[in-house]
Amino acid sequence: MNQRPGLLCLAFAFSLLIATFGSAQTAAPPASKFTPQEGEYILKDFHFKSGETLPELRMHYLTLGKPVRDANGHVTNAVLLLHGTGGSGRQFLQPQFADVLYGPGQPLDINRYHIILPDNVGHGKSSKPSDVLHAHFPQIRL
Repeated sequence: MNQRPGLLCLAFAFSLLIATFGSAQTAAPPASKFTPQEGEYILKDFHFKSGETLPELRMHYLTLGKPVRDANGHVTNAVLLLHGTGGSGRQFLQPQFADVLYGPGQPLDINRYHIILPDNVGHGKSSKPSDVLHAHFPQIRL
């Protein structure tokens, strides 16, 4: 339970990094009627709460909509959607989510909001044990 604040801080920091360095995005093939931008952010020498480290942690993400910045350059319309265990950010492009969330006048209208759909560590296209390290991948808790 005491791991949750650390994960929330990581998620928040990741959303700020994406908003700041989002120019590394590349177009992805459409998975729904909404075409996301796809990218990844590489965190060098990443330290887990356990004390274990990875020389490079890859965080993959998709975005919908455009960021709106205030006078200081801070994104004011970002919304971070986190998937559950076993999923990925791409699941939020499936019709059961996308058809009721992202359209005009819907709760997360992409004409108003910059939606960020990350793949959490160990899922989707983000770093995971099967990439190379297998049993040597740092122990993480969700």
